[in-house]
Amino acid sequence: MTPAENYAADGFYLHTAPILSADLVRRAAAGQEAICRGEYNTGSPPLQSPWNPGDSPDKLVKIEQPQFADNAVWEVVSNTGIGEAAAELTGAEMVQVWWVQMLVKPSTESSETRTNIGWHQDRQYWKAWEEGSELFTAWVALTDVEEDCGPMKFLRGSNHWGLLDSGDFYGQDLDDQAKQIQGTNREAAEDVQAILSAGAVSFHHCLTFHGSGPNLSGRSRRSLALHMRTEKSRPKNDKKEGLTRFIDDETKCPVIYRK
Repeated sequence: MTPAENYAADGFYLHTAPILSADLVRRAAAGQEAICRGEYNTGSPPLQSPWNPGDSPDKLVKIEQPQFADNAVWEVVSNTGIGEAAAELTGAEMVQVWWVQMLVKPSTESSETRTNIGWHQDRQYWKAWEEGSELFTAWVALTDVEEDCGPMKFLRGSNHWGLLDSGDFYGQDLDDQAKQIQGTNREAAEDVQAILSAGAVSFHHCLTFHGSGPNLSGRSRRSLALHMRTEKSRPKNDKKEGLTRFIDDETKCPVIYRK
C-alpha cells in the first residue's frame, strides 16, 4: 500500500525518515529548554498552559502555542517539508497548522510521578470545528524515541470507530482504558508504538485513539504536536474563537502547504 493508503486504513503513519535537519532539531530542543525557564527569544510568551515556568520538572510539560515564544520552534511549526508529507498522506490542497503543543515527558526512572498519556481521540477536545472537518496531528520528535522513552502508541484502525468521546488524555491506567474503549462488541485493536529518530514525524487522524506509557529512559522525551487542518474544515458556526481564534493570522498559524 502507499503511505496514503496506510494512513487511511490505520489512522496513522510513521514518517521514520527524519524531515527536520539535525541542526534544527538541536535548536528547537534548546528553545524548549529556554521556554521552560521562562526565556522567550521572540519577546512574547506562549499561552497560559497546563504547565508553566516554575512548575515541577517531574510533571509532564504541556505548553500551548510555544511557537509564539521561540524562533527555532517556529521554524519547526512552519516547516514546508512537514506540510508536503501531510499533503501526500491526506491529498490536501492546503495544510495549515492551527494549534501547537510542546510536550516534554520527563523520565520517571527515579521519580514516583507518573507520566502516562491516556488513550484518547483528539477530536473529543476539538469541539470548535464543524463535524466532518479534516483534522489531524503531526507529532514531531525532537529526541530519539525508543521503547523505553514512553513512545506514543496508536490503536490501529480506530479512526473508523467514529467519535466515542470516552478517552482521557490524563488517564493513567492504559490497560483499563483500552478495555472500556473497545468494549465487548469490538475486536481488540493492535497497538503500535511510534519508534522515531529525532527529526522524524508521526501523523495521526483526529479520531485515532492514541496514548503513551511512562518514560523510563533516564532522559527527557521532547516533542511538538502540530495540529493541522486542510481546506476541508470550518470553524463551528463560522465563529473563530477558542482553539480556532488564531487561524486568520499566518504569523501564528502558518499555512505550510498549498497545491
